[in-house]
Amino acid sequence: MTVTAQGPLPAEPYDVAVVGAGVVGCAIARELARHPDLRIALLEAQDDVGQGTSKANTAILHTGFDAAPGTLEARLVREGYARLGAYAAETGIPVERVGALLVAWDEEQRAALPRLAGKAERNGYDATRLLSADEVYAREPHLGPGALGALHVPGESIICPWTTTLAYATQAVRAGVRLHLNTTVKEVSWGGGHELRTSRGSLRARRLVNAAGLHADTLDRLLGHEDFTVTPRRGQLLVHDKLARPLVRHILLPVPTALGKGVLVAPTVYGNVLLGPTAEDLDDKRATCSTADGLAALRDQGRRILPGLLDEEVTAVYAGLRAATGREDYRIAAHPEQGYVTVGGIRSTGLTASLAIAAHVTGLLVDTGLDLGPVREPAPLTMPNLGEAFPRPYQRPELIAADPEYGTLVCHCERVSRGEIRDALASPIPPRSLEGLRRRTRARAGRCQGFYCGAAVRELFERAQGGRAQGEAAQGETARARGCGRGR
Repeated sequence: MTVTAQGPLPAEPYDVAVVGAGVVGCAIARELARHPDLRIALLEAQDDVGQGTSKANTAILHTGFDAAPGTLEARLVREGYARLGAYAAETGIPVERVGALLVAWDEEQRAALPRLAGKAERNGYDATRLLSADEVYAREPHLGPGALGALHVPGESIICPWTTTLAYATQAVRAGVRLHLNTTVKEVSWGGGHELRTSRGSLRARRLVNAAGLHADTLDRLLGHEDFTVTPRRGQLLVHDKLARPLVRHILLPVPTALGKGVLVAPTVYGNVLLGPTAEDLDDKRATCSTADGLAALRDQGRRILPGLLDEEVTAVYAGLRAATGREDYRIAAHPEQGYVTVGGIRSTGLTASLAIAAHVTGLLVDTGLDLGPVREPAPLTMPNLGEAFPRPYQRPELIAADPEYGTLVCHCERVSRGEIRDALASPIPPRSLEGLRRRTRARAGRCQGFYCGAAVRELFERAQGGRAQGEAAQGETARARGCGRGR
């Protein structure tokens, strides 16, 4: 297994380089890793996988009922929903099939519900049902006054996006993919193959996949294409404390608009309740800060949807940027003459569609002339459970009897054990920051936001970092002695 985060990149050429280790890039790397004869590199500008849009979204597993019919996105979301649902069951990624209600608050919105049901049928989803106001309040007794009806979409679900991305990346790395973190692509030249000049030196690859998310248009232009422009669309969200969880049973959706799915109220697999997101088109692709106006607007809308939510504590606030391109579809295109595939415009549905996107992109690479070779399925993987609907380590006596570290809580708000933190720090793709550790374990993600457990968590993290630094230094010496680590 090879994961690097510093020093020069290995000199050997790759068959495929995938730029961007978000949920889509990691899914593509995992799909390509099913072909053991290929040499695959996965490049990420930041210090961990899933650091962009993939870590800051609404964490919904979408049925695709409201996608634009006939689009590539509609097809891939529909296929991806089935694929990811099965994959989550196999790997232990927490999913809760809570269903969704599209709530109509005025006559215009109520009139739109049958059209949305028809749209769902055109997308191959025929399980929706129109509900009267009485039926809505029977399902959601804490809903604000004035709802006129709703469209029930039973297949909409909640999922852990952090574990999903990490699962893809872990299987890819275990199967031989080389993950290079802290590697920003600055220039690309094509001459029978790609040479990528990065912040860590040059890398050569026969084929290139652009899964760079918010920066996909920038990389596309380096190869002479101007097919789309990414406009970062900021979504701010409020995370309410676990005590708010009994207030909501479904994902509560508004009737969608041209800017997106609108502000929702949704439970999370971690036991919290989300309110958001906003939809603000910006110029700055780094503007992940929250604003007073944005949060105030969310609270105003939340007060109408679920008044009791405003009385509950806010545990956290975050903002993510979605890669809007001005068109209701993905911007996935192959350029066979360059051995290049663009995977752009992947918005909030990218989590759901990720495995289907990966299969589609692999097919496009074959169309460029890439010989995939034989297939070998990745070794089975079981991810740590971060969901509240399934037994956590501290709730499993047999696990604690075998290893008491799982019964020693470090983070009491989220009930994270010392054993879970130890396992995350020793995993194939270990966290390189406290935030990375939080996404792997939920440590410091609870009500106190690390006020009580922060020092203990930091001590464990820094102790592991010290050992890792020594190990990486030794690996570097070995690699230099062997000629920059050539060979599989």
